[in-house]
Amino acid sequence: MPTKRVEPVTVLSLRRLSLGAPEPQPKEPKTFTVEDAVETIGFGRFHIALFLIMGSTGIAEAMEIMLIAVVSPVIRCEWQLENWQVALVTTMVFFGYMVFSILFGLLADRYGRWKILLISFLWGAYFSLLTSFSPSYIWFVFLRTMVGCGVSGHSQGLIIKTEFLPTKYRGYMLPLSQVFWLAGSLLIIGLASVVIPTIGWRWLIRIASIPGIVLILAFKFIPESARFNVSTGNTQAALATLQHIARMNRSAMPEGQLGEPILDKRGRFADLLDAKYLRTTLQIWVIWLGISFAYYGVILASTELLERDLVCGSRSESEAMVSVGVSEESQSPCYCHMFAPSDYRTMIISTVGEIALNPLNILGINFLGRRLSLSITMGCTALFFLLLNICTSSAGLIGFLFMLRALVAANFNTIYIYTAEVYPTTMRALGMGTSGSLCRIGAMVAPFISQVLMSASLLGALCLFSSVCVICAISAFTLPIETKGRALQVSD
Repeated sequence: MPTKRVEPVTVLSLRRLSLGAPEPQPKEPKTFTVEDAVETIGFGRFHIALFLIMGSTGIAEAMEIMLIAVVSPVIRCEWQLENWQVALVTTMVFFGYMVFSILFGLLADRYGRWKILLISFLWGAYFSLLTSFSPSYIWFVFLRTMVGCGVSGHSQGLIIKTEFLPTKYRGYMLPLSQVFWLAGSLLIIGLASVVIPTIGWRWLIRIASIPGIVLILAFKFIPESARFNVSTGNTQAALATLQHIARMNRSAMPEGQLGEPILDKRGRFADLLDAKYLRTTLQIWVIWLGISFAYYGVILASTELLERDLVCGSRSESEAMVSVGVSEESQSPCYCHMFAPSDYRTMIISTVGEIALNPLNILGINFLGRRLSLSITMGCTALFFLLLNICTSSAGLIGFLFMLRALVAANFNTIYIYTAEVYPTTMRALGMGTSGSLCRIGAMVAPFISQVLMSASLLGALCLFSSVCVICAISAFTLPIETKGRALQVSD
């Protein structure tokens, strides 16, 4: 059988085609971001532990802040204080909070959220214990100011929670953190009703510092924010954290390698006032200041209303005023009305109000959006401040205080979430820190309205609170960015 002849041209043609074909390029490895990993891993056991531990920072913070409200009547009597001196204690606590809030925010964006949170708790617990040994009013004011400095760093716990939570869970889990603040408030009021009449206010302060000390031991179970580690170039630490979360949640990591740009420009104050964020930042500052002014105004006003029975003139000024230890040098009488068991019960009932609107607040945040929800609750807060001026029964007063506490708590929930979501990782802690600092200006002014102006003109004080809330409602409604359903930004 003859062999089939092969055409040489065909071979040459195949060679030419083979030589002319492009070389196969190696495929680029897949990469994923922290945001991709957080969304892929989803919600699980790690986030429950995170919620319990970081959420409990609210218990410690609430106990330290609410402590002044329940101790004020006692130190007023013990050190024969006038109205402005009692108000100064609260003001100085928030002055310390204001100064260190910015400092801790700057440091957290540069050196890590976890480190600053630990330092703030160590600081707060140390000076809180020292406060219980205060030999005089001046020492008491100074040491509580130092406590305020430490408490200002507790907000890093919220930032860590925010940066680990998947987008669709932030609007639900963050408002639930209010439960911990409520628990701390109720705990300190309950303890005060038992401890102050028996072993005194100094032991109340010592007992109140215990939750903060316990939490310090629990922090080792929570890692540094993976978003922060990536922003500093520590990709290995971020990857190890994400893998640990995936194992705890029994989930899979995204395919590929973790890769995000290193961000050298972190924690810069100028970025907050950049054209992109200037309007947002200024309006957020106004809202934080107003919400804090209203929140602490309600707390301190309820104390004053109970201590002096200012509503409806149920107790006249002359009856409420008791001259205590009037010396030849000072003829200024001071109010000395210790809380009765019924007063503690009223405080507990009104405090429970902080959780009353939580379900509606969560629905509003997730369906109406952050801006509209905040605008509505601020408007309602303004209304209830005015209603507080109505001459009513004790039950009516409790009802108004209950609703006010519910509304001001909802306001805080929403603005905390919005602020943590609107800023990128490079300045998230600083954004929270500066907002918290402006917030404390409102808290510093509130005591002089609730504890000084209110005794002179109840209507004037309530109208002032209401007007501020209206301004905040307008500012919230006109915020330029809505963060509902928006992924956390890494940088500008």
